[in-house]
Amino acid sequence: MSSGMTELAWFKSSYSGTQGDSCVEIAIAEQAVHVRDSKDLARPAFAVGREGWDEFVRFVAGD
Repeated sequence: MSSGMTELAWFKSSYSGTQGDSCVEIAIAEQAVHVRDSKDLARPAFAVGREGWDEFVRFVAGD
């Protein structure tokens, strides 16, 4: 993980399981939304542009 990734403010999804089994975290940056699996920080996070993230959220919400 690059040093810039550690400076991001990560937030756990409200849909993540309370048992720690489904932990998705996001960090919102100026140009992108970063996504990672908080159970496996050795796995690299990925980033998606803000427009792509907005489309994803609308799709998941059923709009």
